[in-house]
Amino acid sequence: MPSHGVPRYKPVEKSPEARQQEQEKIAKYQDLERLVSKKVAEQEYTIDTLQKISELLSSNPEYYTAWNYRRKVLQHQFAQAGESNEATNSITQLIKNDLQFLLPLLRSFPKCYWIWNYRLWLLDEARRLLSLPEARQIWQEELALVGKMLTLDSRNFHGWGYRRFVVETLKELGTAEEAKNMTQKEFEYAKKMIGANLSNFSAWHYRTKLIQGLLDEQGANDDDRRKMLDDELSLIHQAFIDPYDQSLWFYHQNLMSVFDPSMAERTMAPNLSASDRLEYLRNEIEELQEMLDGAEDCKYIYQALIDCTLLASKVEGNLSQEDRDQILSWLSEVKKLDPLRRQRWLDFEKGL
Repeated sequence: MPSHGVPRYKPVEKSPEARQQEQEKIAKYQDLERLVSKKVAEQEYTIDTLQKISELLSSNPEYYTAWNYRRKVLQHQFAQAGESNEATNSITQLIKNDLQFLLPLLRSFPKCYWIWNYRLWLLDEARRLLSLPEARQIWQEELALVGKMLTLDSRNFHGWGYRRFVVETLKELGTAEEAKNMTQKEFEYAKKMIGANLSNFSAWHYRTKLIQGLLDEQGANDDDRRKMLDDELSLIHQAFIDPYDQSLWFYHQNLMSVFDPSMAERTMAPNLSASDRLEYLRNEIEELQEMLDGAEDCKYIYQALIDCTLLASKVEGNLSQEDRDQILSWLSEVKKLDPLRRQRWLDFEKGL
């Protein structure tokens, strides 16, 4: 620990040899940067220039100008390949080679915006330049790649967002039946990933995005939608073996919006009657109260109890004195369990 602003440990001094190597590395990079800029300025859009750009980006993938250089060279190569007898094969190979080049960069710099941006440009070029079956095959391979990425890091939020984009594109490139099958497969995939890790917030979030589309594509009636709601409530209740996991409560909160009259029409079960909504909410409150047994120090349960009770009062049109007293009791516990937000809860209490 520092003492009076002075670090306990001195930074390690670099040896003259290490400093020399660092200077040589910087000089080599600068020479390469000048060479690439010169080749592009002179419109030398050759495979050799592409290789030099690869070396530059491998050293510094944040150098966004080099990605623009790469686009120019590739576009020239695509145009040349388009004039050959085997245009499709040539363009396909160029795109696949470039997608392959990006893989080690993505492994080393998974959050570098410029790599992902360029990769999406390449995939869009596949849509623009190739036949539908060829383009779809490349996007299918991309989905398989995202699957491997999420196996390695199942909670990578960026990876899940990218997966949604790839799936939506594949649905556009396929038939209506293929799109429908893909939504069902993705729904099952999200459930599998949740089963592997209940704390996977991204998988729960992805599931919320899939449900509405799945029901619409299947032409679900009110009974189908109610069954989906029951299944999802059952799933989240099973997941609450660990009520201290905040990611589960986000999904629970999303499910509760089904019973909110002001939001219902945008949810999976828009046509529930007021009495149905009230019955679901009262059952949920009972479930939550049972969960408190042995988890009296879990603030999320109290918060859910408060939210569900207020929602029930919204459906009924008034907040009874009994419910108000019960909310104040739960609020008292929340204030003790969440002292950092005490002022927020005090303001909430005044609002009651």
